[in-house]
Amino acid sequence: MKGVIVVVSVLVLALMGGCGIVLANPPLVPPVQYEQFCEAQKVAGTGIVDVSTSIVDKKIALEYYNTMAGDGDLELDSEHKYSQNPEKIATEVEAVNNGKKSGFNLIENTKMTYAGNTPLVGGKLLNSKAFYGGIGAEVQEMFSVYEMEKDETSFFASTTPYNPKNCTPCEDADCPGNCPDNSLNVAAGSPRANLTEICKGANCTPEELVRALKKAGRNTKLVDELMRSQDKNTYIPTHLIGIDTKTSFNGTWGTDAKWHKIFYKDIKAHEMFTGTFEAEKLIKFHENPVPEKEKKPCEGVDC
Repeated sequence: MKGVIVVVSVLVLALMGGCGIVLANPPLVPPVQYEQFCEAQKVAGTGIVDVSTSIVDKKIALEYYNTMAGDGDLELDSEHKYSQNPEKIATEVEAVNNGKKSGFNLIENTKMTYAGNTPLVGGKLLNSKAFYGGIGAEVQEMFSVYEMEKDETSFFASTTPYNPKNCTPCEDADCPGNCPDNSLNVAAGSPRANLTEICKGANCTPEELVRALKKAGRNTKLVDELMRSQDKNTYIPTHLIGIDTKTSFNGTWGTDAKWHKIFYKDIKAHEMFTGTFEAEKLIKFHENPVPEKEKKPCEGVDC
């Protein structure tokens, strides 16, 4: 059996507005003392294969596992880059931001070929943990193959820029106050007194950025500007997880993707193929990083 599969699953929910007590997640604030990890390798040979990488970071709601084992001929070129400061691993991903350079908390690239009498068995899990401030979405890949060629990119972003460019760009019609004065006060490090708005040229903190995003609301152009860094104007596509893969294989290969929010949302996508196939697949989950305006239970009622 031989087939060709082209699948694009783009699962996007922009939680903007709406009523009730369910709240969209603001972007997470990266630690001041940020941490990083990088692993790059090129391997070619014949023999036993046992490879695994796991990255779990509760501060940025990241859970990532990648493992495979087999016995055969292998060529592998892979790289893992992880950073709590997304500006440090800004890169171009074809499936994100129209292929323009963006900042991520995790990027994984793998190019691989395998052939053997013993199947190569493996899998990958990428999860944005809701319990730690993520969006509760996960993507999983599984395979057991005698032959495989694969070119794959995995990506994850959950934080604000480490150094936001600004909190209220002056190009926006709603930018209040005297922008030059605000900019000078902030740049000079002077006490800001009651200043609550920060305009273009006045760098803001990630904590201030979260408040500015809430005020931006449905102004998507302003949200795009807010999610940019001082350094090189890098866009951070928070909250985003996904996998973009091209593969051909003889054996079994499949993916599972799901997004669950208690009481109101359940999205599932499952594919599994056994035989000889070629496949191209993109899976993305994205949530607009603007927190909902909180509506408390029984609001307006004397209770």
